[in-house]
Amino acid sequence: MSQTNELPKKSPAELMRELRLKMLTTTPEGFGQKATKEFPRVCGVLMDWPIDAVTISVVSFSSGDASLYTTGTFGVLGGIGHETVRNAAKSFVKVGEKHFDEATPTKDYTYPQPGRVRFYLVCYDGVRMIDADLESLKLRNDKFSDLFDEGQRVITQLRLITQQQKGETR
Repeated sequence: MSQTNELPKKSPAELMRELRLKMLTTTPEGFGQKATKEFPRVCGVLMDWPIDAVTISVVSFSSGDASLYTTGTFGVLGGIGHETVRNAAKSFVKVGEKHFDEATPTKDYTYPQPGRVRFYLVCYDGVRMIDADLESLKLRNDKFSDLFDEGQRVITQLRLITQQQKGETR
């Protein structure tokens, strides 16, 4: 049996799952986040959305940083360099701030079941979670539809900058 000092390489999906978990388990201070007048309780929002066999995780911080992780092999990191992404990310967190009292404190960071969308609010006093029905969110029949809309807005802005960087058109 041969021995090697090299660690096995992780797949992109494993790396993205680790980044997602890091976002949920690192304190806001660990990300350089501090409470502000505009964001007194929530510094970040993560939306997990199962689509077919893949779950996408949209991550946004009050600083304007945003990324997209998936359980597949695709992701977009570091959208903070683009004003449209920064604005969408901040707006997503602002809506998360609005739903703070409706979210439940949690340490369970599992992915949602099919047909559900899960929102994790990364707060200065821990993580809170909202679990919602996807169909109700899409039909705008759910009180958290605004949160879903803002998460989709972040996805759109990340998609547009990715297409722009590749030289694609809408």
